[in-house]
Amino acid sequence: MKSTKLLVIIAVMQGLTLVGQWMGQPSMVSTAQAQVPDSGAQRERMIDEMKSMNSKLDRLVSLLESGSVQVKSVVVDDQRKAK
Repeated sequence: MKSTKLLVIIAVMQGLTLVGQWMGQPSMVSTAQAQVPDSGAQRERMIDEMKSMNSKLDRLVSLLESGSVQVKSVVVDDQRKAK
């Protein structure tokens, strides 16, 4: 008896779906809308980011060339033995 009720419910839902499609009613799911990307604006942003990156690299190179960078190294093997 339960399976009969379930089959009737499924048949009714399928019927409603078919009627909705036949009547042309909009579905509950929104349609996907493609948007054309603005390639010119994308290239402008890329160029701006590259200019920013170049200026940062220039600062880094000048810092390294000045010789005021101090490097500290840690021996990893000593730390592992201590644990």
